[in-house]
Amino acid sequence: MKSDKIRNLTDVELHNQEHELADQLFKLKFQLNMGQTESLKKIRGLRKDIARVKTIQGERDRAAATEKR
Repeated sequence: MKSDKIRNLTDVELHNQEHELADQLFKLKFQLNMGQTESLKKIRGLRKDIARVKTIQGERDRAAATEKR
């Protein structure tokens, strides 16, 4: 998922997206440990997407904190 697409999401959608990506990552890791899949590229991609979402959430939180001052 591109960062432009993530930036267009609302805060609630952003939180839901993070939760959904984390669930997908958990399932893929579980399948990997059970020997059912070997999709390391998907796992890496999901980890990067989660990092993007968390980064944008942090930017928004810092911007909101700055506005309150």
